[in-house]
Amino acid sequence: MQLAGFATFNVAIMVLAAGKLLTRRLRLLSEFSIPEPVSSGLLVCLLLALLQRLTGVEVGFDLATRDFLLLYFFAGIGLNADVRVLLAGGRPLAILVALTMLFLVAQNLTGITVASLLGLDPVIGLLAGSTSLVGGHGTAIAWAPRFAEQHGIANALEIGAACATFGLVLSSLMGGPIARFLIRRHRLSTPAGAAATPAASSSGRPPTAGQAAPVTSFSLLATLFWLNVSLALGELLEEGFAALEIKLPLFVCCLFAAIVITNTVPRLLPIPWPAQSPSLALVSEVSLGIFLAMSLMSLQLWTLAGLGGPLLVILAVQFAVAVLFAALLVFPAMGRDYEAAVVCAGFGGFSLGATPTAMANMAAVAGLYGSAERAFLVVPLVSGFFIDISNSLVIQGFLQRMG
Repeated sequence: MQLAGFATFNVAIMVLAAGKLLTRRLRLLSEFSIPEPVSSGLLVCLLLALLQRLTGVEVGFDLATRDFLLLYFFAGIGLNADVRVLLAGGRPLAILVALTMLFLVAQNLTGITVASLLGLDPVIGLLAGSTSLVGGHGTAIAWAPRFAEQHGIANALEIGAACATFGLVLSSLMGGPIARFLIRRHRLSTPAGAAATPAASSSGRPPTAGQAAPVTSFSLLATLFWLNVSLALGELLEEGFAALEIKLPLFVCCLFAAIVITNTVPRLLPIPWPAQSPSLALVSEVSLGIFLAMSLMSLQLWTLAGLGGPLLVILAVQFAVAVLFAALLVFPAMGRDYEAAVVCAGFGGFSLGATPTAMANMAAVAGLYGSAERAFLVVPLVSGFFIDISNSLVIQGFLQRMG
């Protein structure tokens, strides 16, 4: 049974609402900063897996709207990005890029080592490394034909999809607890004035004194207009890069486009601007929430049942490595402060999952403890841009060495 796009969108709204209700009712979810759409999304996909097991009915979803919401969310981040703040975060950005490249190598070595110890082809370990975990479903699908044709892994696509799916679930559950542990263990305090607010939960920043006015139809329309302009410019950038044979995800292009717009238009035209506004915070929060709800509720867990225990062992070790790397290397390197703890929540999201998961992890932490402006600029740039280029180079290097 396949639900059309309109029905899928409405189901996702209900799933997101259920997640908010669960978080309010179950204290454990809020204490560990589990994102609201994660708790309800996982519950729905488990119920659908049980339905398939008992009746044989498979429920699928049309996810076209999901990808559009992702573009809205990242364009919103870009509209909030003052280039002066971004340049001020240059050193943390360089440090996180270097650490991420080191982690890519460590993740692949872990997968290859564990696969070899389990008697599997080491290439399967590479497929269960950064190809499907840091890379996610898109990278796993893109590289699967090469693993199948040149290295004899006939079910490379299924293995990659399985690891990416489990990684998405693990990363959703990983970031909040890491940040909570670091904040309590080191008794970290938020920056002055960085109170936990609804706006902070979606953008990483609290509203200023002049932004307390309620959302109006005009402010909402203006926000949607500039988001749409950012998406249009982002598509042009993607086409331009493609002409230069540089392949970048569309959401990264939209992020860059919004950064360019927000650092030029307000300086040229004396018009109200949506940056740091309640309207933009609301659109960003809803877009990310429904995106994650769609992603998790649509996981078809029954397709993973026949892949066996070895993959679960590899993923368990990968999970432990990611947790230790974040706590022992990323946290001290990023400054051992509250911002560093929020970065670790984001690192937990993209080290096994995807950029939206990283953002949701950080949003949940920021909503509970306080805003983290630098983290919300640095992490998406690393996970959405630098990591794709670095991961392709690392995968290529490992495959060449493995013959």
